[in-house]
Amino acid sequence: MSERQLLVGPFNRVEGDLEIRLDIEGGAVRAAYANSPLFRGFEMMLPGKDPRDALTLTPRICGICSISQSAAAAFALADAGRAEMPEQGALAASILHGVENMADHVTHFHLFFMPDFCRPSYAGRAWHQRALQRFTAMEGSAAKTMVEARARLLHIVGMLGGKWPHTLAIQPGGVTRAPDARDKVRIQTLLRAFRRFLETSLFGAPLEAFVGLSSLRDLDVWSTGDAGLFLEIAGDLDLASLGRGPGRYLSAGAYPMPSGRVSRAGVWQGGAVTAFDPAQIVEDVSHAWMLGGAAHPAQGVTAPDEEMREEAYSWCKAPRLGGQPVEVGALARQAVDGHPLAQALAAEGGVRARITGRLLEIARLQIWLEDWAARLDPAACFMGAWTLPEAGSGTGTGVGLVEAARGTLGHWLRIEGGKIASYQIVAPTTWNFSPRDAGGAAGPVEAALVGCPVGEAEDTPVSVQHVVRSFDPCMVCTVH
Repeated sequence: MSERQLLVGPFNRVEGDLEIRLDIEGGAVRAAYANSPLFRGFEMMLPGKDPRDALTLTPRICGICSISQSAAAAFALADAGRAEMPEQGALAASILHGVENMADHVTHFHLFFMPDFCRPSYAGRAWHQRALQRFTAMEGSAAKTMVEARARLLHIVGMLGGKWPHTLAIQPGGVTRAPDARDKVRIQTLLRAFRRFLETSLFGAPLEAFVGLSSLRDLDVWSTGDAGLFLEIAGDLDLASLGRGPGRYLSAGAYPMPSGRVSRAGVWQGGAVTAFDPAQIVEDVSHAWMLGGAAHPAQGVTAPDEEMREEAYSWCKAPRLGGQPVEVGALARQAVDGHPLAQALAAEGGVRARITGRLLEIARLQIWLEDWAARLDPAACFMGAWTLPEAGSGTGTGVGLVEAARGTLGHWLRIEGGKIASYQIVAPTTWNFSPRDAGGAAGPVEAALVGCPVGEAEDTPVSVQHVVRSFDPCMVCTVH
């Protein structure tokens, strides 16, 4: 029996609506229940429509990771039509997607996560004045610098995609605009400018030095840039042991190219990486306000329970891989890809690990973007031919798996009679903020919140907010 219950939410500095119910016992969280309280129903809008409408509608699920949704839809359609992007089309699509993921990562660090340490409750800590100077909302010098640098970086999306968010540039056969030689020079110039921001402000050192860290011992002595400030704070507040998740990490592999994905797909657990089998995904609805039973997304339905039955507590389904909850995100991607620091952090598993995993991905992604830009060939073909099953008799299925900034995103499409018969989406925060399943297993954030300290006077515990924001939830994608 808990001593008291808290209902925490809505949360500021997260995308969308979120409530967390907490059972408190002995000054700590005994159990947590994550609720996505806003039902949206994008999956219900799509059946009966032309399959190509998915390219227009699904990016509207979210304004901050719309390119991720666009890419997943394009790959699902390409899978249904057995189409492949030419190499240069895949490069341009990866640049578009990588720039959006980069923008999401730096936004999360500067505007969503670090301002938590400006709270008056931390006054007197050795680092507090520096946190105030760098990350106070609307005034912090780091936030201003980041916003300016991000705005310049997003010019790349303007050149390749026409606009952001909700570009239609990524199509099943490639991208709609081939960059010319002038565009290539401008993209490379913008990336050099963004590297200067990262190396001057965020890391205070060459990116390659941070990428070269190979152990927690190496990480413990990193002291430069805002990354160094975060690590100092993390050490003082013991963020390494706060918010440990289920210890299983999934990545579908990021940035598909004709030669393979740039980062590997797999499942990390206990120091070993095993193969990712999408056939093992099942969405459980035992604690979601959804009707029907557990099903693979290819056979799943979205049927909201308008009665909102008592035993359920969220509009979010509970995806499981092989019957178990898994955590997704930048830390998962880097650990699955085999980076030694990321794998050490995955074993650590707490708030420090998630934020540092995101910092590591920022450094690696910048290097990848520079490489992709250098390989652009304006004389090459950026769009190949592609077709869909013909209207009237066409049938087909397709799967699009990509890595959004927040983790693994999947679109499952079935076409009958030339129209969409079924469209199911599993978003990154659907994995991380899922409710309990039929076996009672908690979702990743629910598991991570157990043990968080809660002061007697706290009604929105700061430790809970650190853990929740370390996952960088996007609730609008969660309930899509």
